[in-house]
Amino acid sequence: MIEDLRYKQLSTWIHQEWPQATIEVASVDASFRRYFRINNNGKTSIAMDAPPDKEDCKPFIDITQRLLKANVHAPEIMRQDLAQGFLLLEDLGSKDYLDYLNPDSADTLYADAMQSLLKIQQAKTHNLPDYDADFLLLEMQYMPEWFLQTHFDIHPTSAQQEIINECFSKIINKVLEQPQVFVHRDYHSRNLMITDQYNPGVIDYQDAMLGPITYDLVSLLRDCYIQWPNQKVEHWVLDFKHQLEQSGSLLNLSDETFIEWFDYMGLQRHIKVLGIFARLNHRDGKSNYLNDLPLTLEYMMQVAQKYHETKPLYDLFIEWQIPEKVGAVKN
Repeated sequence: MIEDLRYKQLSTWIHQEWPQATIEVASVDASFRRYFRINNNGKTSIAMDAPPDKEDCKPFIDITQRLLKANVHAPEIMRQDLAQGFLLLEDLGSKDYLDYLNPDSADTLYADAMQSLLKIQQAKTHNLPDYDADFLLLEMQYMPEWFLQTHFDIHPTSAQQEIINECFSKIINKVLEQPQVFVHRDYHSRNLMITDQYNPGVIDYQDAMLGPITYDLVSLLRDCYIQWPNQKVEHWVLDFKHQLEQSGSLLNLSDETFIEWFDYMGLQRHIKVLGIFARLNHRDGKSNYLNDLPLTLEYMMQVAQKYHETKPLYDLFIEWQIPEKVGAVKN
């Protein structure tokens, strides 16, 4: 049993309402938030512990309400104490997509996830922060800082840095061509819960923004935690494009352009994630994320090599022997 101060405060808060309830750890994510499963006479719920000095619950509450109004299966908020940083949420279960995805289940599970994504993209976007050029660049800069310099002690020359900057600029321009919609920002297999009704349950959406229409699709189909054959991924991507066209959200766009949008969006995301996974290890002591570097790098290298505009970044990574180095640190 955890005996830290936050846990004691949470326990007191829960037991004020339910004296007999039991509390057990449900999960810990990449932020400072923790989640506990509360069992009160056989009825379960999830308590979110978000320290107020480090996390703000208000965006989570706001985004939850927007998603519920869009008929997305987000957890209902049952109780809240913003001063202490505690929320009590509907329990969407413990069966995440990652544990249940396989070649037999993938088509059905992804069909459900893409239906849910269509609803997410229809959620209200007023006052959401913009996924603009500055923010896209800021995210990609995590890679040189944390992945190259901190993790591998690679310090690009001024000429090499110029190559990186030019590739980043071209990626941003391509990403900003896309229609802007409500973006979950972490729509992958660990944040989708298998539910008996209204599958999937959707969690970890508090950082939502107004951003590119392919962002969440990339998170889902080029997931840093599970890989599918490229031909299968392209089939799913174009199936989603067809659904967007049927809904009127996308008109008069070629399949080739949509695939290119998807690729460039994935390149931006995976460049960012290389930096974030390295930062989680070096700054936050969460070394398990190093296990996910090889697949993330593979996604990045495949796409960077595919396009003339980004091939120079691929060439730099080959020059620095990054694929060999990342393979060597895989646990």
